[in-house]
Amino acid sequence: MKVNVISKGDRRSDFICMSLIEYLKPHQFIIDEENPEFVIAVGGDGTMLHAFHKYKHRLSDTVFLGIHTGHLGFYADWSPDQLKELVHALRFVPYQIGKYPLLEVTIWFQNDQKEIVDLALNEGTVRSEEGTFVMDVELRGQLFETFRGDGLCISTPSGSTGYNKGLGGAIVHPSLEAIQLTEMASINNRVFRTLGSPLILPSSHTVVLRPVSSQRFVMTLDQFRHIYDEVRYIQYRVAKQHVRFARFQATPFWNRVRNCLLYTSPSPRDCS
Repeated sequence: MKVNVISKGDRRSDFICMSLIEYLKPHQFIIDEENPEFVIAVGGDGTMLHAFHKYKHRLSDTVFLGIHTGHLGFYADWSPDQLKELVHALRFVPYQIGKYPLLEVTIWFQNDQKEIVDLALNEGTVRSEEGTFVMDVELRGQLFETFRGDGLCISTPSGSTGYNKGLGGAIVHPSLEAIQLTEMASINNRVFRTLGSPLILPSSHTVVLRPVSSQRFVMTLDQFRHIYDEVRYIQYRVAKQHVRFARFQATPFWNRVRNCLLYTSPSPRDCS
């Protein structure tokens, strides 16, 4: 079985990563950085995002799982003291596949430059490099509104618990094939109006953002940041691909939400 282990890069995660590799080697696991069947992220959700982007070209052939070195993350089920149990599970225990929707982003440029197509596991954001961000927002090919403000965030269901939540967006269960459009500090006065509410859109819908004026835009896909100019329009939609996670034990999504967002460990309720 071909496996690769990716570390967060701090001393503790590196040590756990090396220990896990030592446990794997005697059991006919092959460490393969190019074509792994399993990718194990050691760190937190940020490490999993890094692993996803490294292997997003192999989504149909690679399954992900995580070891958290801090607080329990949304993508990590295993703790550092479970390395032997993890190796045993990989060898002998049947697992379920958790499939999560992804965000597909396509950027078209002026002067017929080649478009850019990419994926995000959590979210994509766009804002202007300077000045007020102004975009025409189209839903399914129809103008919905002209947005003025700081920017817009488009998140996946699994990413809805992150930056989207901080903007006042809803938490969406990852079994729903949907994306969410959330505003960043919209301008609403007697002249300019926006909806002022997050939009949850099904897979049959696309979101197209068309610049009203020539601006340079700062765009992010998960933790990666880029600056683009001469943008004609940007399209967001639910991707056809899915990311796949190996689930050896049932941890319902709402339990993850509760553990990560409602209570520290241990919670006052657990101590009573």
